[in-house]
Amino acid sequence: MSERTTFFANPADIPPGTLTELFLGAVDEFGDKRAYAETTYAQVEEAVRKGAAALSKRGVERGGRAAILSENRLEWALADWACLCAGVVSVPVYSTLPAAQVAYILEDSGSEVVFASGAEQAAKVREAAADLDRDVEIVVFDAEGAEGEGEAMVAWDDFLALGGGASPEGFRAEALRARPEDVATMIYTSGTTGTPKGVMLTHNNLSSNVWACQRTLDVRSDDSTISFLPLSHVLQRMVDYLFFVTGCLVSHGAIETVAEDIKRLRPTLLASVPRLYEKVYQKVLGATGLKGKLVGWAARTGRAGALLKEAGRSPGMGLRWRLAVADKLVFAKLRAGLGGRLRFFVSGGAALAPEINRFFLGAGIRILEGYGLSETSPVTNVNTFERFRIGTVGRPVPGTEIRIAEDGEILVRGPQVMKGYHGMEVKTREVVSEDGWFSTGDIGELSEDGYLTITDRKKDLIKTSGGKYVAPQAIENLLKQNPFFEQAVVVGEGRNFCSVLVAPAFDYLAQWAAGAGIAGGGEALLKNPACQEHLKEQVFGALHDLARFETPKKIGLISEPLTIENGMLTPTQKVKRRVVAERYAGMIDDFYDDRFAERTVFGG
Repeated sequence: MSERTTFFANPADIPPGTLTELFLGAVDEFGDKRAYAETTYAQVEEAVRKGAAALSKRGVERGGRAAILSENRLEWALADWACLCAGVVSVPVYSTLPAAQVAYILEDSGSEVVFASGAEQAAKVREAAADLDRDVEIVVFDAEGAEGEGEAMVAWDDFLALGGGASPEGFRAEALRARPEDVATMIYTSGTTGTPKGVMLTHNNLSSNVWACQRTLDVRSDDSTISFLPLSHVLQRMVDYLFFVTGCLVSHGAIETVAEDIKRLRPTLLASVPRLYEKVYQKVLGATGLKGKLVGWAARTGRAGALLKEAGRSPGMGLRWRLAVADKLVFAKLRAGLGGRLRFFVSGGAALAPEINRFFLGAGIRILEGYGLSETSPVTNVNTFERFRIGTVGRPVPGTEIRIAEDGEILVRGPQVMKGYHGMEVKTREVVSEDGWFSTGDIGELSEDGYLTITDRKKDLIKTSGGKYVAPQAIENLLKQNPFFEQAVVVGEGRNFCSVLVAPAFDYLAQWAAGAGIAGGGEALLKNPACQEHLKEQVFGALHDLARFETPKKIGLISEPLTIENGMLTPTQKVKRRVVAERYAGMIDDFYDDRFAERTVFGG
């Protein structure tokens, strides 16, 4: 069997289960221990019991749908557990979505109740629900957000009061009616292209993934974490279930405040997307002057130690001494800035540049990179302390099989593979075979001992007019290691060469410009010929090892960063390539216009 068709099976006897069994088991085990920053396991059970009873009293029966439109907070988790224990399918909705997209999800899912965080989100729900052919009740977590709105809107505390008479015995019996094959949640894909699809995940999909990760990752009952990735995304959702089951204390936060939250709460473990690690890396390596030289030396020293650690070897006496000095002068301060108690990070959602991972390893911080999708609940692979290989996403978690198709696509089979897309049987059959193999849409390679390497998204591969395939993520990751660049997007589908759009890090560019005697800041710097030449050197310097056909020949400098708010990023920080291409179509066309053949840098 050739390398491209080999598959690596990681069998395990995973018992079918439900999330409600995990919930009640954790409540019984941990009782008066704090589950979330504000409340204990016993108090969580009481609130969830009331919430489940209130759903029933409001006419939302087993099999019904309830949406959650909120930022991460305690009530998000309580509402979700209440839905699960009542047999109601929870439908998370990203808080950043506009009303039109919220309306689509409410209509497609058939949601009868929406849990909203406050007045702003409640107003969005009212706008979204205006054209629905049914009434939608809104439960608002912040009491003031529900004031004076009538019977169609109720405050969270008043909602819980409706279920105040529910008996503990009756609640538990109802919660345990859940079957492994029952749909627990419908998660709508954030959609880098096309219409969002409702991914139907069963109790067993998620509980089996919790079970597998519990046996793979070293999560302890004395650990603490911050839940800051959107709970509407399956990664944070599943790991929060994992944390709850293992007794790890969860505090809720947000991407915008995570740096301050880490310093204040001092977590021992954290799950994140690569953007957090990229920002820390860029901040540390972006130091200038004498400090910059010291940091650069420490980074090179740490890298040398990391390479030996990856190879299972110990450093010699000289390197041990240099590592000790680098740790005292640089890396200890970095760890202190991350709270000082971190045992490890977990990274998922997108590819993490190997050099960034290696930098953290050299600094004494382990990042366990993993892989998965909404359709796989999500984890299929993850590195561990014992089985750790930078540049890969690790080996399959227990019960998971991985195979590489003839065209390089990664196929997955296991108990975590979704039930299907809601109302889209044809699309479901397109990605899930009759024998259970799920086509991920990602391109990858599988080593003989089972480590998976992600090359790129199948649909993101760029094919030039010369027939060459270019994987843009690898190139973009090289540029994002450079502190002068916040973001990068490679373009060139169907063209005779590749080009790249870059959003500069204006703080670092301004520092360089000041040192070069160049006045001004922001967008004005992008118009300065010396700044343009400097950024050009940075781009080509970062990409000097690429093959000629891979190397971008034109550079577009964009002053507006890619964000969720301007529609160029998904809520999980993935680039919407089609949107970016449309937004900068004029600049991209100029890259390939013969009139500008001599120009290398555009924009500004």
